[in-house]
Amino acid sequence: MSIQTSRVDDLATDLGEAITELPEYETFEAARAEVEESPEAQAKIDEFERTREEFMLARQSGSASQEDLQELQATQEELHSMPVMAEYLEAKAALGERLEGVNEAISAPLALDFGEEAGGCCQD
Repeated sequence: MSIQTSRVDDLATDLGEAITELPEYETFEAARAEVEESPEAQAKIDEFERTREEFMLARQSGSASQEDLQELQATQEELHSMPVMAEYLEAKAALGERLEGVNEAISAPLALDFGEEAGGCCQD
């Protein structure tokens, strides 16, 4: 491993550790733990997952109806409206925004759009 590669890996590790110290990350982790520890939230998550699985199976077989979709949406809305889940989703969004800013700061000096480059070769 070259010295430069090792330095980049070290910086990446440092960045990961620094991210865990962000207030947004700490808030996210606390909210995630609350969701995991909430029997009500876990029961609603299980209900949503069952409803989603049933809908996906019905859709694959061509028997999904508008009512099935509405039931899935209603179950998701019930889940998201739970205070503990709403706090989790808000914390997740805030962390996502913060990490997007970090991503932009990392990408700015590279002057390369990796998404565009990954689309194919020989683009002029």
